[in-house]
Amino acid sequence: MSTKIENIRNIGIIAHIDAGKTTVTERMLFCCGSTHRVGEVDKGTTETDFDEEEQERGITIYSACVTFKWAGKTVNLLDTPGHVDFTAEVERCLRVLDGGVVVFSAREGVEAQSETVWRQANKYKVPRICFINKLDREGASFSSVVSEIRNRLEGNPIPIQMPVGEGPAHVADPFRGLIDLIRMKYVEFTDDGSKAVYLDIPSELMDDAELARQEMLEELCNFDNELMECLLQEESPADDLIHRVLREATLAQQIQPLVCGSALHGIGVPLVLDAVARYLPSPLDMPPVTGLAVKKRKEEHESRKPDASEPFCGLVFKVLPAKTGDLSWVRVYSGELKSNSRVLNPGKDKKENVAQLWKVHGSKREQIQLGPTGDIIAVIGLRSSVTGDTLCDPQHPILLETIEFPETVISMAIEPETTGDRKKLGEVLEMMKRQDPTFRATENEDTGQTLISGMGELHLEVIKNRLLRDFNLNVKVHKPRVNYRESVKEPATAKGECHRQIAGQSHFAEVQLQIEPTESAQGLSVTSRASLEDVPAEFLSVVLDELRNRSEGGGVIGGFPLSKLKVTVLALRSDETSNEIAFRIAAGMAFESALQKAGPIILEPVMRLKITTPEEHMGDFVGDLQQRRALIAGTENRGKFTEIEAHAPLAELFGYSSAMRSLSQGRAGVSMEPFAYWPAPDSVAASYQM
Repeated sequence: MSTKIENIRNIGIIAHIDAGKTTVTERMLFCCGSTHRVGEVDKGTTETDFDEEEQERGITIYSACVTFKWAGKTVNLLDTPGHVDFTAEVERCLRVLDGGVVVFSAREGVEAQSETVWRQANKYKVPRICFINKLDREGASFSSVVSEIRNRLEGNPIPIQMPVGEGPAHVADPFRGLIDLIRMKYVEFTDDGSKAVYLDIPSELMDDAELARQEMLEELCNFDNELMECLLQEESPADDLIHRVLREATLAQQIQPLVCGSALHGIGVPLVLDAVARYLPSPLDMPPVTGLAVKKRKEEHESRKPDASEPFCGLVFKVLPAKTGDLSWVRVYSGELKSNSRVLNPGKDKKENVAQLWKVHGSKREQIQLGPTGDIIAVIGLRSSVTGDTLCDPQHPILLETIEFPETVISMAIEPETTGDRKKLGEVLEMMKRQDPTFRATENEDTGQTLISGMGELHLEVIKNRLLRDFNLNVKVHKPRVNYRESVKEPATAKGECHRQIAGQSHFAEVQLQIEPTESAQGLSVTSRASLEDVPAEFLSVVLDELRNRSEGGGVIGGFPLSKLKVTVLALRSDETSNEIAFRIAAGMAFESALQKAGPIILEPVMRLKITTPEEHMGDFVGDLQQRRALIAGTENRGKFTEIEAHAPLAELFGYSSAMRSLSQGRAGVSMEPFAYWPAPDSVAASYQM
């Protein structure tokens, strides 16, 4: 292997939109010599935002992978989106990463999407470091952001640096450098920001620096006895001891080392890279991956260590369509993956060809012959595998946990203008579904329209632009609409009886069941309490299968998917003329009858909004939200700004970003994410009833 496993770092840059993730990535690439100039988001010249839509909007839409070396470590870095509409990109990246760098804006602090990505990192147990960016901006506050990470995210940030000054050059005490609290040195940076210059701490800053260092050591001694003994004996601990405690506590997810700077001007980024190399885990530091051992006679759990001698095992976490074949990004957990080999997809029970292996660097690729343990590589040749699928050695099958994605909340109808475009549209949509697991496309046979669904207005707008611009498809696009669900108001029981003559033969079956609303989860669950003393077990299996099929067919008001429902089979009755057909008919009749008796209702998606507005505009926002049927969940003062959390129906939020700018003269910010499904007003149900 060209790189030892202990020297690999698989990390992601995650944050709220506009916190500076892509700028941090660009500075990292420049500092390590991978690029000769620093790309700029505003000019569309970055390495990772190479898609035309990303360059135009100045945001990250698709996660991008770059590989570089720093301090003897090989870093596979994934730059992820910050907009909530593309949160699936963050989800699938965190699933396969070993560590993360969470970026915060020193002015805005912990924002709504910061909370979302932090929860996602907690879910996948990803060790992380924190980087407070934009300390040279008006209103920057290092201490406020540290406090918010502790209080709002329930994190345990340990500052290992302190900023010298805060704010732009025209303020009295502008941000101009850092103090390294471990080496106890004042740090300045070269004009291009690529190298750190260590100097003695100025005397006027020494007292503050010593106090900050003492607070850091007192926090760290809670995690190591040797360090505690040093402090008790009033000795100064060695730098190596501090680094070791920081690394061990970070890997145990007890702390998050915190660094700071300004990525736009290169201040602090080399020290972020040092922290990545020192404190974030290699694949060897992570626990062995566990999956289901797929065997012929029985299924049991099995683990695979990050070792080249173990059987190959990997997870597909991203698919990019390409002219030469789909490019599938794979995290190799154990063993090695060789080009021109065969692997098994145990979830689909299909063998796949691995024709080529590539290392990805933004928009560039380099062909390789071997994918080593712990690495992230791209594969060409897979036909059936999609995001979340396991690949493994055919002789040692194992099925890893897949990646779960949220349900879509918004839809838009499109239809091709010509017959020739219809076939091409179908092919393109299938390709886009492979690429984006939160994108759905279904065709209405009655109208000929295709319904595309996604996570928000921006998500659908990006998809629409790709169809029109990238694939030159002439399609008519209709206004977005909400993805409703159907449920029931109250429990109801019903009996379905089949007593018929079919093809000259008598058929009898009786099914009694109960339908009731539930808050436990979305979707529909089917269970049974029926006695099988007088009824063959296979008839119950047929009934349960029929009920699941009926539930997938949609509700009785608008044909929307059924959700938050529980169906329980109470009793079955049969005689000598009973068969499977009779029980399917009886189960269907009982289901439809119970659904009507229980009072069908429509559920609408509700979004959680986090609005940050100047105090003088708060009343305008509250009044506007109430007109949109929103519930105000809480408000919080943050200096001159107020943060409003509200829960509002998605149907009332189309075009809200424009309305928000109008209410605040462009000074407010908003983020929204799916929150829940609540009963819709009677007027919505009435619009679907004849």
